[in-house]
Amino acid sequence: MLKEEVAKALKVLQDGGIILYPTDTIWGIGCDAGNEEAVKKIYALKQREESKSMIILLENDNQLQSYVNEVPDIAYDLIEYTENPLTLVMPGAKNLAKNLIAADGSIGIRVTKHEFSRQLIQRLRRPLVSTSANISGQPSPKNFNGVSQEIIDGVDYVVDLEQHDLTEKRPSTIMRLEPDGRFEFLRR
Repeated sequence: MLKEEVAKALKVLQDGGIILYPTDTIWGIGCDAGNEEAVKKIYALKQREESKSMIILLENDNQLQSYVNEVPDIAYDLIEYTENPLTLVMPGAKNLAKNLIAADGSIGIRVTKHEFSRQLIQRLRRPLVSTSANISGQPSPKNFNGVSQEIIDGVDYVVDLEQHDLTEKRPSTIMRLEPDGRFEFLRR
């Protein structure tokens, strides 16, 4: 089942589409983080301003240096030892769709521990965009039941996993991390 869903989602992403999928936090809308047109589709579906950047998921922390100019050493410890999902916002984003990178040049990155997204990123060989599965300004869905029909109808593929899991999930903690190791919590 998992392998089939990864293959179906992969095909959609490779064709420039957007997917609705389960993550280690809440349900997300995603696309290939290198595909500017696909990123535009997500902004349009969410009715979100492009100035509000979205995050990317990586399969492991070895990939950080491919997408951020300067990764502070503490980033690796934070990722390894944090119990709850953690998104690190770091300056100096690179090798990503330009419309994903914030105006200040930063990008939010989370190393996913979710098996579906890990396998999908591995097969795609690129980061995966992840943004909450809601229209901008509306509450983030805590499980699949909370995803609006507008979002379901607006994506190219809905991953057929965990749709009946009613566990209420929370978004990740977000921390801004500077190259010198200074940090600030943006969302706990």
